[in-house]
Amino acid sequence: MPTMLPLWLLASLLAVSQALPFEQKGFWDFTLDDGLPMLNDEEASGAETTSGVPDLDSLTPTFSAMCPFGCHCHLRVVQCSDLGLKAVPKEISPDTTLLDLQNNDISELRRDDFKGLQHLYALVLVNNKISKIHEKAFAPLRKLQKLYISKNHLVEIPPNLPSSLVELRIHDNRIRKVPKGVFSGLRHMNCIEMGGNPLENSGFEPGAFDGLKLNYLRISEAKLTGIPKDLPETLNELHLDHNRIQAIELEDLLRYSKLYRLGLGHNQIRMIENGSLSFLPTLRELHLDNNKLSKVPSGLPDLKLLQVVYLHTNNITKVGVNDFCPVGFGVKRAYYNGISLFNNPVPYWEVQPATFRCVTDRLAIQFGNYKK
Repeated sequence: MPTMLPLWLLASLLAVSQALPFEQKGFWDFTLDDGLPMLNDEEASGAETTSGVPDLDSLTPTFSAMCPFGCHCHLRVVQCSDLGLKAVPKEISPDTTLLDLQNNDISELRRDDFKGLQHLYALVLVNNKISKIHEKAFAPLRKLQKLYISKNHLVEIPPNLPSSLVELRIHDNRIRKVPKGVFSGLRHMNCIEMGGNPLENSGFEPGAFDGLKLNYLRISEAKLTGIPKDLPETLNELHLDHNRIQAIELEDLLRYSKLYRLGLGHNQIRMIENGSLSFLPTLRELHLDNNKLSKVPSGLPDLKLLQVVYLHTNNITKVGVNDFCPVGFGVKRAYYNGISLFNNPVPYWEVQPATFRCVTDRLAIQFGNYKK
């Protein structure tokens, strides 16, 4: 007993002396692999508290003695990553706001795993072995806004997701089906990342996205052969890169008039039907690189806000003088600041300078480097 008091005093002094805030190494590194800036949640979700991080002014240190063995706990952040855990640990403080359980061996989420964690804002379960989730596992998480459960063994989207959820990242699992109603009641959701799953077009049931008002949706690295039907018409960003899409037909983009970024790179697109792009009046970025296009898509000059077009690594053999810019002046509201055409069999010396009359700077045009 005589040695216990000094150890207790030392622990207290160490706790009080933590002047610098806790730095979570790599905590938010499960974002998009192309580094595109995310919309902040306040822009569209309507949730009461939807900022990118919790209000740190309200996160006063509790110095609670409750901290799972081997974990690091501070400022309501509980970090239990890379510990070889087989299950969600017990003795997690009820005032925890961020719980990091990535890079463990958790295979199941049980009914009471998150019991009492009614203040949890972000839950990170990336890179585990989760294949089973109890239907009421997330029931206590009434304030959860960020759920990162990518790189697991899930074959379906978890049932009964918290109605407060704003962002769901569930990419790199084994999901083949998105049933109708799986997202019902999620009126605050504005971002879903579900790429890297073996999803085919037939895997989306009619009405699968009913009720969602998403800003951002990513279904890259799947098995899509066309643009899925009935995606939320509120979308600002749609990323379908690294699929097997072969054509864009007239009706494919009809309902997505609010898109400002469309990613279709690394597909097998040979044809874009005339008029298809006319349904995207607010489009700012268009990614069509690494496809099989033989010409510049028609309709680009009519997209008054378009600023970036990726067309590199296609089969384009000719670039016309009016392929990018409208005829006349005062029609285009935003000049291009990026056009990539490199790695196409275009005789660049035949391209007229006037072709790029609506580009901010000649350095914004990327030509050359074609190899047969």
